[in-house]
Amino acid sequence: MVRLFNVYYPLRSFLLLIGEAIIVCGSFVVASRIEFGAESYSVLNFEDGYYKILAATGIAIVCSHYFDLYNPDRLAEGSLIYFRLMVVLGTLAIILAALGYFFPGFMLGKHALLLGLVILTVALITWRCGYGWLIRGSYLTERIYVLGDGDVAQRLVQTIRNRPELGMEVAEWSGVSSNESETQETVESNIAAILRSGQRITRIILALPDRRGTIPVRELLNLRFSGVKVEDATALFEKISGKIEIDGLFPSWLIFSDGFRVNPAFFIGQRLISILISLSCLVVVLPLIPLIVLAIKASSPGPVLYRQKRVGRNGLVFTCYKFRTMRPDAEADTGPTWAGDDDPRITPVGQVLRKTRLDELPQLWNVLNGDMAFVGPRPERPEFVEWLIRTIPYYSLRHVIRPGITGWAQIQYKYGNSVEDAKEKLKYDLFYIKNISLGLDFLIFFNTIKTVLLRRGT
Repeated sequence: MVRLFNVYYPLRSFLLLIGEAIIVCGSFVVASRIEFGAESYSVLNFEDGYYKILAATGIAIVCSHYFDLYNPDRLAEGSLIYFRLMVVLGTLAIILAALGYFFPGFMLGKHALLLGLVILTVALITWRCGYGWLIRGSYLTERIYVLGDGDVAQRLVQTIRNRPELGMEVAEWSGVSSNESETQETVESNIAAILRSGQRITRIILALPDRRGTIPVRELLNLRFSGVKVEDATALFEKISGKIEIDGLFPSWLIFSDGFRVNPAFFIGQRLISILISLSCLVVVLPLIPLIVLAIKASSPGPVLYRQKRVGRNGLVFTCYKFRTMRPDAEADTGPTWAGDDDPRITPVGQVLRKTRLDELPQLWNVLNGDMAFVGPRPERPEFVEWLIRTIPYYSLRHVIRPGITGWAQIQYKYGNSVEDAKEKLKYDLFYIKNISLGLDFLIFFNTIKTVLLRRGT
């Protein structure tokens, strides 16, 4: 797997992206050489031709990302992938034509643009067909031996088998259970048996519920120094899912694992960037605010802003601001409760504000005054926090950093309105806290735009 911005991606997905970037670049270079002939060297080198092609390549990659062409879950959709590819190429053509119209200097040449798009269409379709053949090769597949048979081992095996895009194959599963005689001799015999079978094992995963007196240290060391990766099941779960499993998680793993580097220098950098982004967003949305205020006032009686207590960093309670999307008496009978699907308490204007995330614009003020960061775990209400801390292990850890308007859990998971949803989102929040960095914040912000545009997670 390839690590980028502290997030792991399957090698296959990374090769797909790199391959398409090369193809887009090469298509426009070939088109330029065909159109300009002997003058192409001058156009590409002295008239910023290569920079223009790199810009077009970046636009193409972003369009492909926003249309889920690099989403591992979409790679098995067959013909639908080629439909999305055509949509991306059409969108790219419109964007490049608009840039050429408003900024004529951006154009390499009208014929070079059209010819490049034709070459690109043929090349991308050919590449996608070839990519399907490429990933079926054994040289891009890791063969894994899972050692253990508890809940963690079962979930891990099921996840790997359900996600072929990971490029992992469970070659063997030991079947050691905490209810059986899981002695060190039993584990050693399981490892010896799989090695004698002659199968090419590239990674061994330890998923034992109780490791005391059961781990064959000598055998695992020999395997480790012979090139076989030995990894903890929780660590592999983190890589392939972007979250940290908390069921069966040992506190020692949180203490000794890499990450969780929460330091003052990062907070200073994140604070400055949060202020800059919030001010920029306020400038962009400023013309919309009077329209939102009028729409709320016209749709239902009551205040425009909704003030609610939320739990922030270190458990401190602050007032969170949002545009009101529910009736003023929404909780008069029920008390504090999560909003459900098609909640009758939500006003018609509130439905629109929630789906477009415009109801969260006043939280930019919470960012500016320091209660929140732009990126971080979503703040929860004190009434729910007290309950969730008692119900979900490690839930209080999400309060070691400032909460955010957007976050890793928000772009990876749906809107939560139950304890199970809160538990699932905590797994993503712990992943973010463990791998926190400005690069990861940038990745989250970039994907938040996609989430908002596609109206996901509402």
